[in-house]
Amino acid sequence: MRVLIAPDCFGGTLTAREAADAIATGWHDAKPGDVVTQRPLADGGPGFVDVLHAATGGEIRSVSVTGPLGDPVDARWLSVDRVAYIESAEACGLHLVPADLRPQHCETATTRGVGELIASAAADHDVITVGLGGSGTTDGGAGMLAFLAESGVDLSHVSLVAASDVENPLLGPHGAARTFGPQKGASPEAVERLEATLAAMDVLAPVADVPGAGAAGGLGAALLSLGATVASGAGMVRELTGLDAALDDADVVITGEGSFDWQSLRGKLITAVAGGAAERGIPCLAIAGQVTVGRREMGAAGVQAAYSVSEHVGSVQQSIADARKSVVATARHVAAQWSR
Repeated sequence: MRVLIAPDCFGGTLTAREAADAIATGWHDAKPGDVVTQRPLADGGPGFVDVLHAATGGEIRSVSVTGPLGDPVDARWLSVDRVAYIESAEACGLHLVPADLRPQHCETATTRGVGELIASAAADHDVITVGLGGSGTTDGGAGMLAFLAESGVDLSHVSLVAASDVENPLLGPHGAARTFGPQKGASPEAVERLEATLAAMDVLAPVADVPGAGAAGGLGAALLSLGATVASGAGMVRELTGLDAALDDADVVITGEGSFDWQSLRGKLITAVAGGAAERGIPCLAIAGQVTVGRREMGAAGVQAAYSVSEHVGSVQQSIADARKSVVATARHVAAQWSR
């Protein structure tokens, strides 16, 4: 049987490439005769630059920028011909904010470094695509906008693209603050203050309801205010990595991410992979650190079955303690059930 393994990263534990390798190892342990192809993916969040670099070549460039807490961080972006691919998480990612400091900084973490990345690419690129996801900020892109205004960067010749991993609007119950703020350390009181701050940003008001405006703590809205178009990060990666050609040669596809939840069904990678599998009538399975999506919802998205790593190994703590070993064991279990 021909098996395509196409996961996103497992946030905080495994990169997409590491996750794909772990799933492939477990599958091969159970079914050594199967032909396994690895195609690690991303949807605009962490891993966006690495996945596209592996698929398209190009040149990785590095620059020191302002991190979410104001300290310098080294960030990378990808140049392919005259198109720049920026991963916002390189400059303002949640992984750059220590867990114990998140409650303290959830209202002040800045996207200024994203503006610095855009500035570094603006001079010699016609298109700048900013991958959104995995941010540790909820500033509505205020830091990015402030830097671009202060530095006088000329973007008149540049087409901006916001590659979003979600379809959330800026405000409301599914907006940037109320949906993602708690994940970044915000208390209920802080969430409401963040909501009020975002609502008071007049520059974002005209685009607040656009799907994707709430991505990366409102960074999507800030890019929209600069004239950016929104694109599905997962769809973009699907096209640029040749996922469809790989799906044409597969009998079953395995995707996955750290948490398969309701947000996964709103523009994230799993839906892109499952959609491609459904178009070809092949089963799509998901392996995730945790699974909270019901069978009906995942079925509607094109996922035949989902397997929780934490449930398989006994606990979330155990799955995180040795993430690779846990994913290998889960994949071995899945292969025993599905491989012919």
